[in-house]
Amino acid sequence: MARHLVAASELLEDDPELAHEHALSAGRRAGRIAVVRETLAITAYATGDFALALRELRTYRRISGNNDQLPLMVDSERGVGRPDRALEVGRAVDRAELAPAVQVGLAIAMSGARLDLGQPELALAELEIPQLDPDRAFSYSPALFSAYAEVLEELGRKADAATWRARAERAEAALGGPAESEVFEIFEVELEDEEEVPTATALADSRDESVESDEPVGADPTDEPVGADEPEASIEAGVPADADADGETEAGESATPDEALDDDGDDFDPGAVLEDDVAAVLAEGAELDAAGGADDTEGAPDGPVRNED
Repeated sequence: MARHLVAASELLEDDPELAHEHALSAGRRAGRIAVVRETLAITAYATGDFALALRELRTYRRISGNNDQLPLMVDSERGVGRPDRALEVGRAVDRAELAPAVQVGLAIAMSGARLDLGQPELALAELEIPQLDPDRAFSYSPALFSAYAEVLEELGRKADAATWRARAERAEAALGGPAESEVFEIFEVELEDEEEVPTATALADSRDESVESDEPVGADPTDEPVGADEPEASIEAGVPADADADGETEAGESATPDEALDDDGDDFDPGAVLEDDVAAVLAEGAELDAAGGADDTEGAPDGPVRNED
């Protein structure tokens, strides 16, 4: 069943008839799964079987409880020749509860139903929704701008229609073409000036730079990092981190590897400590020899003494 669904989605644009056959095969195997009925409805709509599409869309909404395919239901009602019924279906749902992309699709379908009824003024009003923003482009904007241009053309406003067609083309180019318009609300693009519309490649590069960059948000690229003027400490030479290039510390004293501070802050010399310890041991041995060295040696056996224990 899953393989049939994948095949249907891949073949939908190139071969809708074969895609519909795969959807039918999936429906025979798992007819009570919502996504199966949804796929079957979409492929039926693509082949022009609007009655089957409408039936499957109703079943899909009943199983899933979702209204995300409401625009397709309205358009299917138009396909079977019932524009009045299409308007009733579209008005039966609170649009505020729908996702922005679904709201746009519903507005386009409702506008088409108005055109079917010969009501171009009302068709234009159906498209005048908050998403119709000429300065911003979302993934659904090219279709919305184009639909608005068609209604303006129907009303005889050719200059305005040409303007909105140009905006649709700019929005589509900025969003990377029709292939990327299937994913809703990925990002938005400012459309204040035609020459300043960023391309999809530029937007992708900017997103990659924002991910790869370690600079904090709002950082000035001209600012030098903290501590950039401080010399790098040499571990091998043993030079302290606060020494300059000539080996001088901040106090102006020469820094050598053997110099350090003990716990009391006094100068500490490991070589001097070793010499003092050796001298103390020798002095202690001399005192012991002077005190009773002769008596201790009388009667002492020659050679080493073995410990019997």
